[in-house]
Amino acid sequence: MDACTSTEARFVVRGSAPYTSTQGSRYAPGVSAQTTGATSLFLGMVTLPAGERTKAHAHERHESAHYMVSGEEVELWTGPRLERRDVARPGDYLYIPAGMPHVAVNRGSTPAVFVGARNEAAAQESVLLLPELDALVP
Repeated sequence: MDACTSTEARFVVRGSAPYTSTQGSRYAPGVSAQTTGATSLFLGMVTLPAGERTKAHAHERHESAHYMVSGEEVELWTGPRLERRDVARPGDYLYIPAGMPHVAVNRGSTPAVFVGARNEAAAQESVLLLPELDALVP
């Protein structure tokens, strides 16, 4: 049944309880397969606590985008050997293509908060951890 005609569909969502993702950031799902029955979209809040970083990882099947809402700055390390370093600040957008190894680092004293979207609806997304790359990011 089409979600627009279903009496089960949720069109205003209050969000779900946050959880720590496999890669280490905190996710608070808003729109997801679990909250709305979405089939190809996840939208939620993503927080990287102060002084923390994600584990090196890639998303095999989906691309993701984030908008930095608050915090100081976050380093985004990308590339096959995590050789590229970019810095995001509030108001910046991040784009991560499918299959791109990456690590996010928050060296600041406040949490970095993002609105995040991806074209995989499951709250527990498919993540490929890349522990052999973790030591490449200082």
